[in-house]
Amino acid sequence: MHKTRIHRILAHSYAVYFVLFLIGVTLDFIFKIEIFTSPIAVSVGVALLIFASFLILWAQKTSRNLKKENITKETFCQGPYCYTRSPTHWGLFFLMLGFGIIADAFFVILSTLISMIIAKFVFIEKQEEALGEKYGTPYLEYKKLIKL
Repeated sequence: MHKTRIHRILAHSYAVYFVLFLIGVTLDFIFKIEIFTSPIAVSVGVALLIFASFLILWAQKTSRNLKKENITKETFCQGPYCYTRSPTHWGLFFLMLGFGIIADAFFVILSTLISMIIAKFVFIEKQEEALGEKYGTPYLEYKKLIKL
């Protein structure tokens, strides 16, 4: 039940990123607001896309290899999860932000910020509550050690 609940929460969270991204792209087609004038912006955007892709792949590979028996707080501190409890969310954030910078798309960047705020205050809190229920003290100890 917990695994299904956790995956449902994550799926809804990722869907919000996607829907808000589509809204941002649509608004940028309708109302073009240029915000970047420096050619360096495209390089920053490309770097963010590369970093984000790496982070998402690393997080997904690491979470697939999570051992399920004899769980301790160290069990959760693997790969990017040693630096943040939500590496896939950060990866999505940087991916959308990088695209918004490359496309000079104000509304994509705005929707990216809104997506992360919604993810943090709605979905990540629910996910962490479910993980706390599923794994108990080891997860709660890990949560104290590693920031969002």
